[in-house]
Amino acid sequence: MHRTEPDSECRVLCGAPGSVDAGRPAVPASQQEIDVAQGQLARLVFGQLAARAVGTALRLGVLDRFGRDGTPRPAAEVAAGLGAEPRATLRLLRALAALQLLAEPAPGSFALAPAGALLHGDAESPEGDGTSMAAFVRMFTGPVVLSGWDHLADSLRTGEPSFEKAFGVDCFGYLKQNPQASAEFNAAMSQGTKAPAAALAAAYGFDRYKTVVDVGGGDGTLLAAILRGHPGLRGMLFDTPEGVAEAGAVLAREQVAERVTVHAGDFFAGVPAGGDLYLLKSVVIDWEDDACVAILDQCRRAVPDGGRLLVVEPVLPPAVDGSTPPGAYLSDLNMLVNTGGRVRTRAEIEGLMTRAGFTPTGLTPLPPPFAALEAAPA
Repeated sequence: MHRTEPDSECRVLCGAPGSVDAGRPAVPASQQEIDVAQGQLARLVFGQLAARAVGTALRLGVLDRFGRDGTPRPAAEVAAGLGAEPRATLRLLRALAALQLLAEPAPGSFALAPAGALLHGDAESPEGDGTSMAAFVRMFTGPVVLSGWDHLADSLRTGEPSFEKAFGVDCFGYLKQNPQASAEFNAAMSQGTKAPAAALAAAYGFDRYKTVVDVGGGDGTLLAAILRGHPGLRGMLFDTPEGVAEAGAVLAREQVAERVTVHAGDFFAGVPAGGDLYLLKSVVIDWEDDACVAILDQCRRAVPDGGRLLVVEPVLPPAVDGSTPPGAYLSDLNMLVNTGGRVRTRAEIEGLMTRAGFTPTGLTPLPPPFAALEAAPA
């Protein structure tokens, strides 16, 4: 799983879809409109401060100081457990409460709120309930994602990613050289995949097939959701050795391990034969067009007559029309600065399919911004 731009990411980071009426004057015409516009700008600017506060709280284990049963704890007690200054800790806890990660049922006393519970260490443990978003938040509030954004202006001037300016090597080269960062990245992608995985398993007609090959499928989170929803289906999981490192545990936990074979390799060099559906989720987004065609060409060599290709991606409309969460557009910029990939329109994705020897055959809508685009061998 080389990259995912999950529905949950857009909801958590960017709120609901929205657009501006192009027919309205650009300059606010009344004090009320000025107030609304100023509030909008303040929310946008303070969003980066909110992300820093949440990321810091997560890294320091602040939320782990609270029970997941909702029992309140005094701020002074939390500060003592952290070895932190009490008044500063109170200020952080109140910020987290304002962001709805905590609640403050009485002055100076705090308890976990539902969003905060998703960042608690118990949710992330192997014995957890599978709801954790901690790795996802660590990744998107940490240097692996944000350092490239410090060079966004350079990427706008050149059209090229800036990750190498920050780290001296491209994004995927960095992950290969840094096992801890790679493990954190893969965990983040797994957590962000769960919501769209459930939607895809329910929406697409997987029962037509015998074996689905998940190309770039990481630890198997997506494949497991599909197999659990379709008991007659078998699967093959394919990713880099680092990508599939945790697959055995995930597939066993989801009780589908006996129906899956795991393969490690490089999808630029080839993909395993033997499936009748080849699935790529949030892989095309990572790469520039020619690289995408090279990946899809390897899939074309493996897809049999009568088989299908299924590409699951965030999909942009031709123009910003309010149908797509803002996170999809921010993800597009994230690809610009960090990987050189992009978020594409339906026509652009289908154009890549056609270049690789496929004929597009349909689209299955998923919760925005995702869709599943199907193609057959030409």
